[in-house]
Amino acid sequence: MLALTRKKDESIIIGDQIEITILDIQGDKVKLGIQAPKNIAIYRKEIFLEIKEENKAAVQSSINQIKELGKILKK
Repeated sequence: MLALTRKKDESIIIGDQIEITILDIQGDKVKLGIQAPKNIAIYRKEIFLEIKEENKAAVQSSINQIKELGKILKK
């Protein structure tokens, strides 16, 4: 992990398309502004993990449905 120190209104650049700017700092909270192409999804980590778990559950459900259909077709 790369750790950087930035002050309000300072930025970091990721690649040549993503810029993250420190917009505000209040206590232990930092407000970030992110400029990135529209085709790059940006999520808070906890939301990303929820989406990932929901996708895994949906895939498992589909696999189970296909297995059940296979059992029905073999009869």
